[in-house]
Amino acid sequence: MTDHVNNTTTTNGHIQDKLVQDSITNNQNISAQVKAGQTTAASANSVNNNDFTHVEELPIGTPQGQQTTMPNANATNTQSSTINNAAQATTQTTKQTLFNQRDDINNPHTPETDGHEETHFGYQTVNKAEKQARVADVFTSVAKKYDIMNDLMSFGIHRLWKRYAISLSGVRAGQQVLDIAGGTGDLAKVFSREVGRNGKVVLSDINAAMLEVGRERLINAGCNNVDFVLANAETLAPFDDNSFDLLTISFGLRNVTDKDAALKSMYRVLKPGGRLLILEFSKPVFEPLSKAYDLYSFTALPMMGKLVANDSESYKYLAESIRMHPDQQTLKQMMEQAGFENCDYHNLTAGIVAVHRGFKA
Repeated sequence: MTDHVNNTTTTNGHIQDKLVQDSITNNQNISAQVKAGQTTAASANSVNNNDFTHVEELPIGTPQGQQTTMPNANATNTQSSTINNAAQATTQTTKQTLFNQRDDINNPHTPETDGHEETHFGYQTVNKAEKQARVADVFTSVAKKYDIMNDLMSFGIHRLWKRYAISLSGVRAGQQVLDIAGGTGDLAKVFSREVGRNGKVVLSDINAAMLEVGRERLINAGCNNVDFVLANAETLAPFDDNSFDLLTISFGLRNVTDKDAALKSMYRVLKPGGRLLILEFSKPVFEPLSKAYDLYSFTALPMMGKLVANDSESYKYLAESIRMHPDQQTLKQMMEQAGFENCDYHNLTAGIVAVHRGFKA
């Protein structure tokens, strides 16, 4: 009996060691490609065969009928000259603060409303009032390299995750779709095609830098049925009740300060019978994979961030934020508490990612 246990333990150890070694080997290969400039070339060759493409040099302009809710230039320049004091006080002195105040739109968390109530920013504990600014700093820093980093970090698998989420959307021609925290527009680009000329897609994000990358990318793709709106996921203030047939949020919910408030706002703006899809990192269900994934996340991701985006700290935060996000069952319960019905979830890649789905009665 003892020999059997020892053999089992040894086998599990070999599996875990192999997963870790494979992760490290893959990371080394990718790092070498990045240095040689091979990754960019390979991506360019596959553009025509993929729904999710990298940002290129894009023309300036907005197709007729396409609306953008953005601050005017004078207001933006005035706001950009003032750096958020809370973010500046907590940002490392070796890293320039990139936070733009126009990203702090409709922040419901202030010292007056929340006092000294705390929440997590990765593994750090911060006041609720300052988390939004610190998250904005991260995504302003990574916006221009966001797409290529997604390919590198996930070995391209994020494209399959997104396609699976889209397959669960039930989106049809003529529908109204809101893609929350849509960033560079991966899902919005596909939904634009699916809803057709009589439909409408709104790409929203709280971060102006990310939204601008998505705007340029979708304009270049000829998506003239897409609007672009700066919006806070916790309030979704620009949108009326019962406005959308479908809401999606892809790899964005974990960065929201108050997830319960965001889920309630999503319920509010959905039409009766509409559905919500949440694509987000979750908890691996296979323990050896979980340990290898941890090793990869906390060693390879910051290293790639430094190599490609010259920003290791932001990718360290992203890895930490994944670990702090609720697990599959907890998020399902949160959706039900917000009012959604028939909630379920689908684990992808052994639970590294999950798609949660819920409906408004």
